[in-house]
Amino acid sequence: MDVRKIQLPREIHTGAGVINETGTICKNLKLEGKVLVVTGPNTRKIAGEAAIDSLLDEGFEVEDITISHASGDSVSDVQELIRNCSIVLGVGGGKVIDVAKLASTRSGVNFISVPTAASHDGIASPRASIKNEGGSVSLKAEPPIGVIADTKIISLAPFRLLAAGCGDIVSNYTAILDWKLAHRLLNEDYSDSAAALSMMTAKMTIKSADAIKEGLTESAGLVVKALISSGMAISIAGTSRPASGSEHKFSHALDIIAPKPALHGEQCGVGTIMMMYLHGGDWKFIRDTLKIIKAPTTAKEMGIGPEYIIEALKMAHTIRSERYTILSDRGLTEEAAENLAFNTGVI
Repeated sequence: MDVRKIQLPREIHTGAGVINETGTICKNLKLEGKVLVVTGPNTRKIAGEAAIDSLLDEGFEVEDITISHASGDSVSDVQELIRNCSIVLGVGGGKVIDVAKLASTRSGVNFISVPTAASHDGIASPRASIKNEGGSVSLKAEPPIGVIADTKIISLAPFRLLAAGCGDIVSNYTAILDWKLAHRLLNEDYSDSAAALSMMTAKMTIKSADAIKEGLTESAGLVVKALISSGMAISIAGTSRPASGSEHKFSHALDIIAPKPALHGEQCGVGTIMMMYLHGGDWKFIRDTLKIIKAPTTAKEMGIGPEYIIEALKMAHTIRSERYTILSDRGLTEEAAENLAFNTGVI
């Protein structure tokens, strides 16, 4: 019998001002010992200091480190400090959370995710995206034991980040189609419950597209909860399949070849438009939803030259080649890639 453990966050706290409850939340989770707070250069002031003050108020001993890149070196630096700590808090954006998550996993220490922006589904997922020479790699990690998402702080982050988070959620549509395809053609394991959670998350976000506006704590709450659900679908499936398919391959290819890539969620959103076209689905519905949310739908809006879109489409199937998608084993020809980007208005 195949036995698998599913790990999900024990507690999720969202709301305006919840950052000031950090110490109490850690106490209630029965966490003890020294705390390491990992932040970024900007997020230290935005949220890190408030989290540290709250921990100190509850009698925790706190050490902190500021990291600038989601690199292997950053992970090692954090691991070095974890040695005498028993809890790690990642207070920041995607880079900070990914580094703190991977370092705590490797050190066998509890991790709490404290996002300052809702830009991608790494907030509660069992994956960490770390940059290396060839772009970025997605590595297996333990999901957080808790999530503290202050919707006031998240609503004050640049709106572009929130719109990118929506792009990452919308990409669940094509990720599920790719997963079903691999299940039918290759008998790949498929989880109905993980797929259902992933699709429900995407549908709810699309349904609320009109309500996602700049500076609103309600909008921030909506998107952050959807991103947490998406991360949990990955934990339930034991694979990133429910939230990552051909559209993510396209985004990772752009990361490698575009001189200045856009945000992960922005690229995934544009990738979803094109992959939905390949699946024969309602790609205009995806495009129109992204427009409502003010997420980019074209190469120009992402600030990426059309030639890089074509190159990324041709190369996408080679990224994580073991993962079968609509791009198949052979990928797209130059002509097919051009037609795809042109027909969907991406270029």
